[in-house]
Amino acid sequence: MAYTIDRHPCEDSPRLGAMTLHPEPESVPRARRWFRKFIAPYNPSCSIDDCALMISELVTNAIRYGRSDDSWVVRVEWYREGTSLRVDVHNPGFPASVRLRHPQADDAHGRGLLLVDSIADSWHSGPSCFGGTVVSFVVADAWSA
Repeated sequence: MAYTIDRHPCEDSPRLGAMTLHPEPESVPRARRWFRKFIAPYNPSCSIDDCALMISELVTNAIRYGRSDDSWVVRVEWYREGTSLRVDVHNPGFPASVRLRHPQADDAHGRGLLLVDSIADSWHSGPSCFGGTVVSFVVADAWSA
């Protein structure tokens, strides 16, 4: 299966784009690059670098914690909701396993959601419409009114 990107969403849809990625480490920098490339024409006033960093963390978590007996993918979607940007990252993992951790200074992992929590205006997790889990973040005032 090839990686896919949806560059031409429906005109009436608030969804600006979507990408489907294999659950492998190489997908993390690919997600950052594709997001930067495909959000740029919409000219958001928020930090694209901050958004790409949060996407990196969520895609990393999706790859790390997503589980399925079948072949699976990570799906990233981004939406304009009024003046806000919402990014959803879907994986086949169990929704209840998403939690904000407070790692010790010498812990090698466990800071991804802390980073998202500190940068995004809000975030949440729950059941995905594709099955599994979705973790989303919102950046308010990504566009002027």
